Amino acid sequence: MGYYNLVYKRGPERFCKEAAAAGVDGFILVDLPPEEADELKPHAVANGLDTVLLTAPTTDDKRLPTVLKYSAGFVYFVSVLGITGTKSATEDAVRSHVARIKRHTDLPVGVGFGIRDARTAQAVGSAGDAVVIGTKLIQLLESGPTSQSLPAAESFLREIRQALDAM
Repeated sequence: MGYYNLVYKRGPERFCKEAAAAGVDGFILVDLPPEEADELKPHAVANGLDTVLLTAPTTDDKRLPTVLKYSAGFVYFVSVLGITGTKSATEDAVRSHVARIKRHTDLPVGVGFGIRDARTAQAVGSAGDAVVIGTKLIQLLESGPTSQSLPAAESFLREIRQALDAM
């Protein structure tokens, strides 16, 4: 997960070749609009890399096919508007948006943003095909020395896994 300037700087062909050689399966480029994905997509496909594009509650049915045209692997649904890690999505809203996305694609839908605990992960996991957690995990890893932060992150992920397995 990152920004397109890394791809642009290296060049899409070189970036994709090097990413595939390093064992990357795909990437989420949060600032790559589908209208500009033509430059990247052929190189990603040639190297067996998935391009995961983002949708949001504001992505309407007119724009959704444009986003999905360049999506591979899964579709990333940004479940809340605003800054990641500051709000939580409601299960009903996520369920509604995921159902709408699935009417347009057979790709799995990963739900992210605002997932900070096992209860929220379980709620959005029941609506989507995957749960994407970033901010909370980073916060745990940055919370102290490695000897404390790694066990905290491991415990957090174990709680999430148990909640998802219990569905």
